[in-house]
Amino acid sequence: MRTVKTAVIGCGGIANSKHMPALKRLADKGRVEIVAFCDIIVERAEKAAADFAPGAAVYEDYKKMLEEHPEIEAVHVCTPNRSHSFITVDALHAGKHVLCEKPMAINSEEAKKMVDAAKETGKILTIGYQNRQRAEVQYIKKACEAGELGEVYYAKAHAVRRRGVPTWGVFVNEYEQGGGPLIDIGTHALDITLWTMDNYKPRMVVGTAYKKFRNQTETANVYGDWNPEEFTVEDSAFGFITMENGATIVLEASWALNTLDVLEAATTLCGDKAGADMDYGHARINGVKHNKMYVESPDLGTGGVDFFKGKSLSPSDAEQKIFYDAITEGTPLCVLPEQAYVVTQILEAIYKSAETGKPVYFD
Repeated sequence: MRTVKTAVIGCGGIANSKHMPALKRLADKGRVEIVAFCDIIVERAEKAAADFAPGAAVYEDYKKMLEEHPEIEAVHVCTPNRSHSFITVDALHAGKHVLCEKPMAINSEEAKKMVDAAKETGKILTIGYQNRQRAEVQYIKKACEAGELGEVYYAKAHAVRRRGVPTWGVFVNEYEQGGGPLIDIGTHALDITLWTMDNYKPRMVVGTAYKKFRNQTETANVYGDWNPEEFTVEDSAFGFITMENGATIVLEASWALNTLDVLEAATTLCGDKAGADMDYGHARINGVKHNKMYVESPDLGTGGVDFFKGKSLSPSDAEQKIFYDAITEGTPLCVLPEQAYVVTQILEAIYKSAETGKPVYFD
């Protein structure tokens, strides 16, 4: 199995916590060689190189990096949401395969450019929805594929925190991120809901969004108090989505909500044969057998996804293994850009409906 030369664009929080540690583990196995790091704050790229690949090149300008290193075969885009699209498109046209962090883009127009660029160049593009690789999500996906739930006609996508506003980086900056909890954590919940249902044909969306906590001074926020002047995104958003086949999805996304019913990156599915729900590390199937209601909770082991010799990978490691196997072995991706594009379309429609007070219909 050959070694893939790769680079990381954007060396902030998500790169340090997710992408680069997983890349380092792949590098230790000879699967990848991290050739370069790039960040508009060059000191962050320098630190990334020192921590994860001493001797790797460091850049402030990603275009210069792409030009000067034709041997780079794959790129990880880990920048703020606003720049996902144009960096990904440039990297694809430079002949690189791309793993872009979620969300795909700040709007559907930018996401479409990414889909088109992948088709035009023939290069691999996938989006960082690593929650698909959690054991409980994989189990429910397989149950759906086996027809155990029957027709899934109602679902809830959960992304609710009681007080968990991210106060670092640019999370609360609408210009850089394109939105708040809806585009940040709601995107994960919606992705696993659509994926497990295998339904990517929305018909209509109604959405609401709220900015209720920005000026509150007693925050009790787990990540520390926020700056009201910098908090320009919504703190909560909700969507009611109907699909072409008549199915209904309710999406709830909040960083700060006065509720004890908190659940993040999870889905609840209701089919005509059975239902399913989940929490981290746990899945349940419910239905009727022998004229009695039942609830089954499978033993999911230690979590992750089994790939070889009984070993289990974390969702982040599994995501990258799938990406690099697709490059070197031609195996299928898990997250297709066309699927991520529909997620972006729906999120954009919720924001638009919240702004206009009107439903948004899809052609």
